[in-house]
Amino acid sequence: MNAFVLAAGFGTRLQPITDATPKPLVPVLNVPSLCYSLFLLAEAGIRKAIINIHHHTDQLRDFFDRRDFGNLEIVLSEERDILGTGGGLKKCEALLDDGDFVLINSDIISDMNLRALIETHRRSGCGGTLALHETPLAARIGHVGVRDGRVLDFRNQRGTGLSSPFIYTGTAVLSPAIFRHLKTEFSGIVETGFYGLVDNEGLASFEHCGVWQDIGTLPNFYRANLDDNLRILQLAERMKRAIGLFPRMVSDEASISADARVENSVIGANCSIAAGAAVEHSVLLPGATVESAEVVRNAIVAPGIRISL
Repeated sequence: MNAFVLAAGFGTRLQPITDATPKPLVPVLNVPSLCYSLFLLAEAGIRKAIINIHHHTDQLRDFFDRRDFGNLEIVLSEERDILGTGGGLKKCEALLDDGDFVLINSDIISDMNLRALIETHRRSGCGGTLALHETPLAARIGHVGVRDGRVLDFRNQRGTGLSSPFIYTGTAVLSPAIFRHLKTEFSGIVETGFYGLVDNEGLASFEHCGVWQDIGTLPNFYRANLDDNLRILQLAERMKRAIGLFPRMVSDEASISADARVENSVIGANCSIAAGAAVEHSVLLPGATVESAEVVRNAIVAPGIRISL
């Protein structure tokens, strides 16, 4: 089975970090965020991941030229004009029309059992199966309308009146039937592909009860690195076996003076913390520098950027 990874967005909710770095390469606990999705694919035995790219494509191409993901083959689909979640998938129809495939976002962190999701889809007889996650924040994030295990609506857009405590996780298994409903131009996958399946081949659901975190906003990104990082750090051994990368608080490539103080913080590669400096409850992204006697507290820091939270 192959997979399609949605990674072409501008990452506007993570600006200014994404002004210079594509969102898929913004690290969470010293691992590029995209690699958390590739870890799940590799662990499930997926053979090929087709990744759409648009923003800072040179950096992404360079990253994949230097990185080996073992048995998981990487194919990049560059969009000169961004096509959205629907148009981006439609562009790769010829690469995915020979059987069911996994669809996954590049800005989520999860320990989802993709094999269980795939088996649920095969038993469903539907054209697609969405992985859902229960959360008390569903109404604010965007609840999914579900009846008898079938997905019928999102945020009550179709006026079904259906509500639930579930959100869509950005992970699904789809059959090639979805391509009949997608458009080649810029479009969203919910309004075209998902509703097309709802009205025709059917859209099933699968409940994921484990780790699931979105890192697409600055508060969520900060929280995943610091306040909610325990379950992510616990993925280290599985990730090391699957892709050779693993989450950790301090990069081996960081330089920290013995006279500096670092408390509950993530320190990225090539960061430099001088003598007498203090870093508390902060995320230092690759290349950040903290000068002598400087204090960084409750912040995200990158070269030329400091965001207080």
